[in-house]
Amino acid sequence: TKSMKKHIDQKDFSEKVRNIVRSIPKGKVLTYGEVARKAGSPKAARAVGTMMKGNYAADIPCHRVVRSDGSIGEYNRGGSVAKAKLLKKEGVVFDGTRVVIQKQK
Repeated sequence: TKSMKKHIDQKDFSEKVRNIVRSIPKGKVLTYGEVARKAGSPKAARAVGTMMKGNYAADIPCHRVVRSDGSIGEYNRGGSVAKAKLLKKEGVVFDGTRVVIQKQK
C-alpha cells in the first residue's frame, strides 16, 4: 500500500542519514542539506535536523552536522557551547562563531 511504501522510504532515508553521519570524519562537518542530498532527498534538511535532535547513539556523531550558513545549531548533549567545544577539539575551523564550510564533492 501507499502508506507502507512511505514507511519503508522513511526507514530507508533514516538509515541512509545515520550511515552518512557515521562516515563524517573527525575535523570535518556536513550541513543538514548536504546530508539530505547524499541520502537522496535534497529538500529534507529539516528532517535530518529532527533526526539528529533525537540521536543519542554514540556511534553517530551528530555534532558534525551544522547549518548551511556555518552556524552550528543546537546539540542534544549540552547545547551549542558543548557542540562548538567538541568541533574545535576535533580540529574544525571556525570564523568567529561559525564553522568554515568546505564544499563537499
